[in-house]
Amino acid sequence: MHKNNRQNRRRVRRGHQQNPWFRQHGSDERCNTAAQQSPQDSGRADDDEAPSTSSGTAGSSSAPDLPGYYFDPEKKRYFRLLPGHNNCNPLTKESIRHKEMESKRLQLLEEEDKQKKVARMGFNASSLLQKNKLGFLNATSYCRLAHELRVSCMQRKKVQIQSSDPSALASDRFNLILADTNSDRLFTVNDVKVGGSKYGIISLRGLKTPSLKVHMHENLYFTNRKVNSVCWASLNHLDSHILLCLMGIAETPGCATLLPASLFVSSHPGERPGMLCSFRIPGAWSCAWSLNIQANNCFSTGLSRRVLVTNVVTGHRQSFGTSSDVLAQQFALMAPLLFNGCRSGEIFAIDLRCRNQGKGWKATRLFHDSAVTSVQILQEEQNLMASDMAGTIKLWDLRTTKCIRQYEGHVNEYAYLPLHVHEEEGIVVAVGQDCYTRIWSFHDACLLRTIPSPHPTSKSDIPSVAFSSRLGGFRGAPGLLMAVQQDLYCFSYS
Repeated sequence: MHKNNRQNRRRVRRGHQQNPWFRQHGSDERCNTAAQQSPQDSGRADDDEAPSTSSGTAGSSSAPDLPGYYFDPEKKRYFRLLPGHNNCNPLTKESIRHKEMESKRLQLLEEEDKQKKVARMGFNASSLLQKNKLGFLNATSYCRLAHELRVSCMQRKKVQIQSSDPSALASDRFNLILADTNSDRLFTVNDVKVGGSKYGIISLRGLKTPSLKVHMHENLYFTNRKVNSVCWASLNHLDSHILLCLMGIAETPGCATLLPASLFVSSHPGERPGMLCSFRIPGAWSCAWSLNIQANNCFSTGLSRRVLVTNVVTGHRQSFGTSSDVLAQQFALMAPLLFNGCRSGEIFAIDLRCRNQGKGWKATRLFHDSAVTSVQILQEEQNLMASDMAGTIKLWDLRTTKCIRQYEGHVNEYAYLPLHVHEEEGIVVAVGQDCYTRIWSFHDACLLRTIPSPHPTSKSDIPSVAFSSRLGGFRGAPGLLMAVQQDLYCFSYS
């Protein structure tokens, strides 16, 4: 046995001597330096979603990849990797990934500040104008490409938020923002430092360059329950209320709350306070408000293995059983259909004219390979776009039930992330679990721009965005709003 051990040690020593990297730096240095390195912040959320890995870095540096070791291209040395649960100040793959991801984010931020992004080769204003004059581009293609050029050249500026409680603005963190139909108001859900969430409405009418200033209208409404889903509701008039789905906690069941926007700020002179009501609904994952005349004053909630359609005025409820949890919903405007995205990957439409669960209440069925987190019906209601927890974004033809286009680059593994489709501007916007905001061309699925987060990435700091061609109302300018931590940024057209 001793003889075999001596032979094995000779083989290991001989292999190290034949490796040029070990010959250059010495085999005794690769282990001793590991304990001297300071660990990176392994608490960041996006370690698993980092675009590069330690093995990829070693490969790009032409250094051989050795199991259990990491090659640092800056110091040109190997360092030993220890398990992530070890508390002896080790290097771990998670800390290395986070370091690489943070380095890439800072590099992209620096590039964005220095120069303009170009989405396509030879894509500039002069070439577009020349091709248009020569007749190579029709009016529709010229307008679309010109808009893509503006999107790729948007510049980031910080928005100054004014409020009656400035101290709260410095401590409360944005959880989500949701623009109304006219993009002149933002409904916000903020995580409070002491725990729980509070709501507010930001008026965008003062969002004008060069001084970007908005006003936050807060209310005393406060909840210690998680907000699962939010949408604007049109009960008295367009976007008169906000519909929130709150998760149950302890002895308190879940509920869907209809909150009047007039409790925050009255946008209509002489407006009376709207109806404030709450419906006890167990475990609602998603919600949607109906603007269809055949389902007037109705909203839907996606539950565990059930869809519930409720009439706010009469209180009448209509229940549809499903085989999976419903995570995303949207009503069609022209047809009496409710589209649902499930945890199983199935997308189906409910015909609201069916008063029971007999045959034919499922009008359309589509399938993804992972849990569907967002469904968006397009204007003609012949196409539907959906995203899932595998990072897949697909454009479906509802007539043939076939995928006609797929948008590559979105990053998601398990998070509930929304999808923003803007047909008028011809773009698709989504924020990935890696905290990068990506913008695609709607027409050919070309990735136009990747925007890094202004703050270090983490699970709790995934940006929430809103895009509109009229930020602040009818006369507003086009741009993208991004809320992350305590800050609000505006990416406006230059």
